Amino acid sequence: MHRQFLQQAIDLAVENAKSGQGGPYGAIIVKDNRLIAASGNKVTTDIDPTAHAEVMAIRLACKALNDFQLSGCILYSSCEPCPMCLGAIYWARLAKVYFACSRHDAAAANFDDSFIYDEISVLPHQRSIAMLHLNLANALEPFDIWAEKSDKVLY
Repeated sequence: MHRQFLQQAIDLAVENAKSGQGGPYGAIIVKDNRLIAASGNKVTTDIDPTAHAEVMAIRLACKALNDFQLSGCILYSSCEPCPMCLGAIYWARLAKVYFACSRHDAAAANFDDSFIYDEISVLPHQRSIAMLHLNLANALEPFDIWAEKSDKVLY
């Protein structure tokens, strides 16, 4: 079954690459051997740098299951997820990920995200995009309010 589902993700990537509809990536999400969501990369068509195939499939699956967590779901991706997608995968609580191409294969096709992997371990103020901490007196107020809420939904 895993090979068949992964092939579906690759087929989506092929369709996207041929049609020019966003980029050479595809992803599907499956639960209990049933297809829940599928998407190709939509970065250029949606004019959204976060519209990677994996993120789009996660968004669709969450809507289909009416849940912001995808426990018990498996993601199949045509390529190893980038750092952004990896973060989304962990936040969505997916059970497992299968991928076809590696990040090195993507880099060879001019989709190199190694600089982002490198930036993660750099202190914020030393990153290539300046990230500067400003200490405001009420900065913790949102977290304080959240901590006191009795009806919050944890995630």
